[in-house]
Amino acid sequence: MAIFTEEDARQLRSTLQDAIVKCSERCLYQSAKWAAELSTSLSVRIGDSDAETDPDSPMEDAGPPPTVFPVVVSANLDPEEARLEAYEIHKYLLAKSYFDCREFERCAAVFLPSAVPKKSMSVSSPNVSTRSPLKSAKGKSKETKTAAGGPATGSIPPPNVLPRLSQKSLFLALYAKYMSGEKRKDEESEMILGPADRGSATNKELVGISRSLEGWFAMRRTDQISGGWLEYLYGIVLAKGKNEEDARRWLIRSVHLFPYNWGAWLELNDLLGSVEELHRIVPDLPQNVMTLVFHLYANQELYQSTEPIHHQLNELQKLFPQNHFLMTQRALLYYHSKDFDEAESIFSNILHSDPHRIDSLDHYSNILYVMAARPKLAFLAQLATATDKFRPETCCVVGNYYSLKSEHEKAVQYFRRALTLDRNFLSAWTLMGHEYVEMKNTHAAIESYRRAVDVNRKDYRAWYGLGQTYEVLEMHLYALFYYQRASSLRPYDPKMWQAVGSCYDKIDRPVQSIKAYKRALVAGTYYDVGSSFGSGTTSDPPSGATDPEIVYQIALMYEKLGELEEAAEYMEMTLAQEEGPVGEDEEGEEVRGAGTGVTNTTSKARMWLARWEYTHGAYGRAMELANELCQDGVEVEEAKALIRDVRARTEGGGAAGAT
Repeated sequence: MAIFTEEDARQLRSTLQDAIVKCSERCLYQSAKWAAELSTSLSVRIGDSDAETDPDSPMEDAGPPPTVFPVVVSANLDPEEARLEAYEIHKYLLAKSYFDCREFERCAAVFLPSAVPKKSMSVSSPNVSTRSPLKSAKGKSKETKTAAGGPATGSIPPPNVLPRLSQKSLFLALYAKYMSGEKRKDEESEMILGPADRGSATNKELVGISRSLEGWFAMRRTDQISGGWLEYLYGIVLAKGKNEEDARRWLIRSVHLFPYNWGAWLELNDLLGSVEELHRIVPDLPQNVMTLVFHLYANQELYQSTEPIHHQLNELQKLFPQNHFLMTQRALLYYHSKDFDEAESIFSNILHSDPHRIDSLDHYSNILYVMAARPKLAFLAQLATATDKFRPETCCVVGNYYSLKSEHEKAVQYFRRALTLDRNFLSAWTLMGHEYVEMKNTHAAIESYRRAVDVNRKDYRAWYGLGQTYEVLEMHLYALFYYQRASSLRPYDPKMWQAVGSCYDKIDRPVQSIKAYKRALVAGTYYDVGSSFGSGTTSDPPSGATDPEIVYQIALMYEKLGELEEAAEYMEMTLAQEEGPVGEDEEGEEVRGAGTGVTNTTSKARMWLARWEYTHGAYGRAMELANELCQDGVEVEEAKALIRDVRARTEGGGAAGAT
């Protein structure tokens, strides 16, 4: 990333402050908050006007006051838009006050008293068949767009029946319609996972909003300047209609026109299902700091905890050193790399610097749950509840606390409460699925996991949970499908490939099982305990043993194929994990990494090898392995029986030789 000069920093802060006002004007409060946090965390001091001054110091030495940015309304560089905004200012302030009071229908009615009917925008006879507005939204549109951004001339665009309004007022009115539809959808939804809850409630305002925007884009002048806000809203509508390709295109157009609307970037991220899709759209994105932040966030959401991503984060944190969003991204990268201690330390620092921040506390509670840090999780639950008990994140924190105490019914109660507050809150669906698995309620677990992947298809935990649940039901082909989806999202997680290999074994496909288990072995070397995020150098001494269970399963698969020599080699490899891998330190001396010690798996391998040696006449080696089993206290009876057989053979052989 290029070095920022003082002038660059001044311009960036000015742009961010302008973005705060513009997002607030359009009631995009989360985007405004995000931009405000980013602006505040900017590291570069911008002249003397930005430095903190003692209020008791002499004022005659103070420099000129900083530039005052608009508080109520922002300026518009387009003369026509500025004239319309000035003409509508009294109506705009009234509509915004209605929106702030969550009276969305009244807000829309200030500008659009009857322009957006709930069912049809057509002004022609109802007997005349017209193109369905959402049919194009759901299908893969092959239409080309005009220079103005509207539908192509090959199709008949819907008529523009909207009154002449500024883009800011039109956005506020249509966005109020959208929020009204979302509010009504939530009101019509049934109880979470109740008998009538099918998750099929829809926003009934999408049809009218879609046709209104199509007509507006078709009729606007080619030289008319757009702020990118209506493109953003149209992208949301298309995404809700499952027309992802067109939605992606319109959202990219929106971030080109106004890059500092973080909500547009979030919507664009939700449309990405793989790293390949991210790489495909990167050349089409604007070249600015927001694209860097988005690239980092999208990679984190795709579990790409790699050296280039950490380097990119380091560069951004030089510019915004105290930004909690970037700190959270680093913690999540460590979490994905299974470096729980480092992730917990970062979240703890964020909590100390801003104890009232609720954002991402559900992730922090997941880390504490995995670490079994019950006192810290209890403190976090108390703190979040005292701050805001009616936030979905708070409910998930409390639910995790009860889950750690094995009070699964109470945990489910809090996860349901989180979903009542926000039905699209991913963590709650996934965690509730885990609780239902613990309660042996497989039907509810499957439904919870399905809702989770509906909300975010990139959540590997939900795919893995579906695989586990179907495996419990002994539906191994279904389980295999879901495990494969999870492994495609987390290709460097050995746990995913181990589950795939287990399913192949259960459907009697040992060759594919061996391939999956070997992928698990390779994936197990990706995370190195000795490095921050799996970037240990080859000169480092070995840090840990390979999972003996995976190696043992490979040996069993070779045994099933009748390749006993290969099976014996992998059994020996399983046994070797007790002492750990051998390597060299920087001075060239031999060192041995930490081993697993004696486990049930290595004892089974030792028993298998003892029998193998016995059948091949290596009685000394068989006796040695059997004696080790007796000392370990595992498989003792079988080991004693083998010892008796070995002695009988050796003594019998000696007696026969004497006669």
